[in-house]
Amino acid sequence: MKHNAGLDLPETVADAISRERTALIVYDMQVGSMRQLKDGAAVLAGVLRVLEAARDAGLRILFLRHLSLPVNLMGAFQIRQALAWQRKDDPRDLTPWFLRGSDAHALVEALAPRDTEAIFDKIGMSAFEGTPLDTTLRDCGISNVLLTGVAMEIGIEPTVRHAADLGYIPIVVEDACGAVDQAAGARAVASLRFMNDAVFTTVDEVTALLRALGPPR
Repeated sequence: MKHNAGLDLPETVADAISRERTALIVYDMQVGSMRQLKDGAAVLAGVLRVLEAARDAGLRILFLRHLSLPVNLMGAFQIRQALAWQRKDDPRDLTPWFLRGSDAHALVEALAPRDTEAIFDKIGMSAFEGTPLDTTLRDCGISNVLLTGVAMEIGIEPTVRHAADLGYIPIVVEDACGAVDQAAGARAVASLRFMNDAVFTTVDEVTALLRALGPPR
């Protein structure tokens, strides 16, 4: 770990993992999202391993969910995006995929968020846009964010970039992040690695580091 002007400058995953300064973000692990993944079972298994270790270590944990608006509340961008994703030509043919209260909107049951964990809904791709996430993390003194969930090429990449722009150190648990399109997911990872905004880790590495922290006092 390097230091400058009283600041810690993490260089490795081990440097960045701290009970006091690190939070876990579980991104869009929803029923509707997981249906679109070919390797959904493997991604869920990885996320659950990280989630269990983070809980045992006493990390702060926040879940994100994508929320669809009713068509009458969609603006021009939201409609254009929905038309593209649903491969429709007429807005009247749109069916919102993630309406509040729908099966698709719900988090995967196995995650079982606890009363001590937050769930934030969003209509954009970055977990920080239009949610209380940044305020919550800063108020808790968090500087590093562990990222797991889906989908790498759709929401995790913009979340990583937004986190970096806000001054957080993003830690991407690569094998606990799924992609709908594997090639697009690989390009997203390659782009993030090129920018050096994020630290990359694996489920095995990060769970071992979290276990090493021991239970919270």
